[in-house]
Amino acid sequence: MSLFPFVIAIYLGASASLVLASVSPRHWLTQAGLLLAFLGVILHAVLVWNAIDLPAGQDVNFFNMLSLAAVLTVAVIIPASGASRSGQACAIILPGAALCVLLQWVVPTKPLPLGSLSAAVRLHIISSLLAYSLLSIAAINAVMLAVQDRALRHPHLVHRLDSLPPLAVIENIMFKLIWLGWLLLGLSLATGLVFIDDLLAQHLAHKTVLSMLSWLLFGLLLLGRWRFGWRGRAAARWTLLAMLILTLAYFGSKLVLELMLGKSWQLPPGG
Repeated sequence: MSLFPFVIAIYLGASASLVLASVSPRHWLTQAGLLLAFLGVILHAVLVWNAIDLPAGQDVNFFNMLSLAAVLTVAVIIPASGASRSGQACAIILPGAALCVLLQWVVPTKPLPLGSLSAAVRLHIISSLLAYSLLSIAAINAVMLAVQDRALRHPHLVHRLDSLPPLAVIENIMFKLIWLGWLLLGLSLATGLVFIDDLLAQHLAHKTVLSMLSWLLFGLLLLGRWRFGWRGRAAARWTLLAMLILTLAYFGSKLVLELMLGKSWQLPPGG
């Protein structure tokens, strides 16, 4: 029996439990939601591994990579939510992860096996996915930061802050995630240069340019935080803009290439 519907149901059930815990604070609801999310991410990881690990090599088609990014994001955010005793961030990401599992299950795709990979390419892929996952969580924190900032400016919304961690905690976690994600994204860009022979021929021009732009924006945000003390609404906007560009760099260009043009990113022979 397929695990796909079970993972989807578990993720949605966990999200519902965490949403209820935020509306009517109950510690056991938060614990139940995080426990369900933990079970879901284990089963999700099994699904992703089975889908990607093919005899011909790792299958990196669009929906496999989307699902892999989702499972990494959930895996990182669960312990962070447990440590902060708040399931808000987890509740936000779980429905999206469930959607990724659904797409991986129902949408037919052509396998894109990579075959034999060099150490540089493996490092590039791992650093890319980890950077995307960490920066995705930073973007979720930016959403919560924006919500808190808006509530503080409108007194009739202040009561909604009770279910969220303190603003300073969210902001501190967000910038720590951005620092680590920015470093990993820089590593991804550096290792990616190893196997780029021809940006246009390998269909990597848009991905590379947008990834570099996102890296620069995150870098400017960190510089602004250090030099000018950027925080609150401005920091949230910069984070969401840079994350949007990074999403377009990877999944946007991959979506157009694979599903619309029937092409794929290409590595050099032996890469």
